[in-house]
Amino acid sequence: MYLPQETIRRKRDKEVLTQDEIQSFIRGVTDNSISEAQISALTMAIFLNGLSKEECVHLTLAMRDSGDIMQWKHLDLPGPIIDKHSTGGVGDTVSLMLGPLFAACGGFNPMISGRGLGHTGGTLDKLASIPGYNPFPTNEQLTEAVKIAGTAIIGQTGNLAPADKRIYAARDVTATVESIPLITASILSKKLAGGLDYLVMDVKTGSGAFMPTPALSEELARSIVSVGSGAGLGLSALLTDMNQSLAPAAGNAVEVQCAIDYLTGKAKPSRLHEVTIELCAEGLLASGLAKDLDDARKKLNASLDSGLAAEKFAKMVHILGGPSDILENPKKYLAQAPVKIPVKAEKNGYISRFDTRDIGLAVVALGGGRLRSDQVIDPAVGLTDIVELGQEVVQGEDLMMIHAQSEKDAEIALKMIQKACYIHDEKPRALPLIPKRISVQDL
Repeated sequence: MYLPQETIRRKRDKEVLTQDEIQSFIRGVTDNSISEAQISALTMAIFLNGLSKEECVHLTLAMRDSGDIMQWKHLDLPGPIIDKHSTGGVGDTVSLMLGPLFAACGGFNPMISGRGLGHTGGTLDKLASIPGYNPFPTNEQLTEAVKIAGTAIIGQTGNLAPADKRIYAARDVTATVESIPLITASILSKKLAGGLDYLVMDVKTGSGAFMPTPALSEELARSIVSVGSGAGLGLSALLTDMNQSLAPAAGNAVEVQCAIDYLTGKAKPSRLHEVTIELCAEGLLASGLAKDLDDARKKLNASLDSGLAAEKFAKMVHILGGPSDILENPKKYLAQAPVKIPVKAEKNGYISRFDTRDIGLAVVALGGGRLRSDQVIDPAVGLTDIVELGQEVVQGEDLMMIHAQSEKDAEIALKMIQKACYIHDEKPRALPLIPKRISVQDL
């Protein structure tokens, strides 16, 4: 007879859990025979005492196996299943371009994405600003999107890694969200349930990142690469800078517009372009679709220049219920906020620092994000034309544009943003956009 309290006691006492007891505990989580109190007790024990790589692999696989696992072999797809996961940030529009880019280069990308919470934006919230787009399609629609468009960005269904939902709910109310082994198992269990062959991890570091320090960001990246490879997944990780908004826009409809402008060649913001291309290049190299990173970059840029990546995006949107002419007429479909006011530089100098998390919270204050899971998001609001770190500005010059539903909302966001932008006389040292790459060979 399995006793979950024995598993809790052993981890409390810093003992190593066996595969059988981890699997038994997760079965109890899934069938509700284990209580919230017991889940909370084990998550706290893990938070305090950690897990070995082997324990974390067993936990990841048990959580993956707690529900359905998506299968793609029956489709006889002529390419690998590749995906990316980001730890989230402000203006992180990458997923909207990455899936179509993978597809344009011969890969297939069923991407399970989430909604935003706190200062970070959610990919599903961005796509929800496209009228008709359905992130929870029928199996037939999903199959059609993956086969024809090569990419389908969808939400997590109720029976995909369901154990993770109960465990995360316990972590959320017991101050154990930051546990690196539990973050690792949560991310990887859902990605493995998506039937992936290869995964590229984007771990943010900086003032807008989920992990509070560069050292913890690197520790998380190493944990995910180590455990993911132990679970049979091909993957690598990039540490990417989140000391400022990645895109020059932050919000929902405004980021979709940014992605469309990028895919159609109307704009190519340098930071957003570099991170997108490098993440995609990692995926193409790992999956054998490119012989080296330079070859991958050439193929990706060619797919942008030819318009093939944009075409893949348009097909995905239309198959999943959105308009067929989103590329040609985005302003016809994407909500526009009635009030636009600029944030002005208060003095001459250089943009020396952003409190990027507070920039994201300003978007939330406008209605473009949520602090509770039940909050409704306004797709129209957000920020555009965001200046970059190190840029020289003159007093009275625009730092960014606020898109709001009312003057009152705009004034609240304005005060938050002014406190989050720092201007100094000296130009700051440039920070590397991608400070580190971590592969299995680096562990």
